[in-house]
Amino acid sequence: MMARTRTDDDHPPVRISFLGGLGEIGRNMATVEVDGRIAIIDVGVLFPDDEHLGVDLILPDWRWLLERGDDVHCVLLTHGHLDHIGALPYLLRDLDRSLTVYGTKLTIAFCEAILEEWPDLPGPEFVEVEPGDVVDDGPFTFEAVQVSHSIPDGVAYAVRTPHGMLVHTGDFKLDQSPIDGRPTDLAHFARLGDEGIDLLLVDSTGAESPGHVPPERSVGENIRKLVMAAEGLIVVASFASHVHRIQQVLDAAVAVGRRPVFVGRSMVRNMAIAEELGYLDFDGSLAVDPKDVDRYDRRELIVVSTGSQGEPFSALSLMASGDHRSLEVGEGDLVILASSLIPGNEQAVFRSINNLSRRGCTVVHGGIAPVHVSGHASREDLTLFHNILEPEYVVPVHGEHRHLRAHAEIATLTGCLEDHVLICEDGNSVVLQDGQVSYGDDVPTSHVYIDGLLDDVGPALLRDRRRIGEDGICVCMVTIDTHARKQVGDTIVTQKGVVFEDQGEDILEAARKAVDRELDGLSPGKFEDLQGIQRHVVQALGRFWRSETGRRPFILPVVQDL
Repeated sequence: MMARTRTDDDHPPVRISFLGGLGEIGRNMATVEVDGRIAIIDVGVLFPDDEHLGVDLILPDWRWLLERGDDVHCVLLTHGHLDHIGALPYLLRDLDRSLTVYGTKLTIAFCEAILEEWPDLPGPEFVEVEPGDVVDDGPFTFEAVQVSHSIPDGVAYAVRTPHGMLVHTGDFKLDQSPIDGRPTDLAHFARLGDEGIDLLLVDSTGAESPGHVPPERSVGENIRKLVMAAEGLIVVASFASHVHRIQQVLDAAVAVGRRPVFVGRSMVRNMAIAEELGYLDFDGSLAVDPKDVDRYDRRELIVVSTGSQGEPFSALSLMASGDHRSLEVGEGDLVILASSLIPGNEQAVFRSINNLSRRGCTVVHGGIAPVHVSGHASREDLTLFHNILEPEYVVPVHGEHRHLRAHAEIATLTGCLEDHVLICEDGNSVVLQDGQVSYGDDVPTSHVYIDGLLDDVGPALLRDRRRIGEDGICVCMVTIDTHARKQVGDTIVTQKGVVFEDQGEDILEAARKAVDRELDGLSPGKFEDLQGIQRHVVQALGRFWRSETGRRPFILPVVQDL
């Protein structure tokens, strides 16, 4: 591979920083800095798992970006999945100003739907791009390249800078016969490769998977066979953004004379958007409102639902537990989970499958039947892709560390020099200068946990919640007189989740005595320090519970000054 050289001393090096998506599936966000201006590529969320108690969403930590808020120039969105666009309203809120946001038609439509719930935000200026468009905006010149993924309207971006070209693929696969007839444009990528790609930032999620990803059409054929053989109600659970998958479900429904029932808020919203923009082809008059399903024979309906990941309050989970307001499933019904199993969601998904099985449903999922194909290029697809582009430097992105490592191996096997493949993590940055790439200074970043109206509950609060959930909570109230420098009144100790209620009184009396003994042993001067008294209460109860139960609950001391 010929080395490319560039010399441009009039411009500072180009810096690419990673705020999310490296070492995890989700929270995708990177920045590109050219001549002191910053473009953001994707701004996504990560969905919590069981250890994130009470957390709704996890965002990238963009503190350092806010410190340079005036330098943030624009946002480039690759596609409309929430792990690439879901954090946009939070970014706009924190920057407290409008931004130019580039994206394709469907991506922008999904963003606008999200922002309807944020009416007080400074509205972004959305600019629609189509594959092949070349945009000049300030110091940035970027070109959109068509890619196929598990959502329509995906694009990669080629960014030309004074120090060379970088390409960010976004999420992609090499389906050469996609439902919408818009495959990943390998000819376009080949032209970029001929021009010379100095740095390739490339999707790694499928790097461990052998072979090629089957075409999406193969899923439609398998779903159609299952639908034709079904005798009861059919429920198909899928991601609400997988328009092509749902198109094939609707085609199968038409073939057997079933009417669709869209269930789940995001499913109803996204399908309405996709139909309005022409990405979904079906007769909307055939759709049945969930409230009206009792007016139809179950054999006439096919339910298209959210909840394929076992989310606790999703439509499918509520059906599985018998708690859905409008829909019941039972003996003779067919449930198809037409989606991937996201790592970390296994327990929740299997819980839904088991609950559906208890109700008599036949459950078909990707583990036992070909009802799903990946939206990410697998190992042989990536090998072909690298051979076409021949990048000089590669940074694998979008994946857990094992995916990044596997992708690095593919890059070297296809001719990239080993020291030209840079494995990064969130917070790392790389520098492009004169066609050469090296590691740069790290940027401060972490996870931001969103819990309802709380902006960032933080890891400390999550640890407290975990301790309460695992070991229970003990609350102790003591009253002191700082002037008299002594304890006054009775010590009160209560607990939840530490011991059974009917065991509680004797053991709580012993706990009270343990606290009193601790405080009786203190010198008078200690009672002038309220925080010091709290520490002694925690220490006394910690020793007591460890001795009595072998565990240490979360201890909440309440010290009041008479």
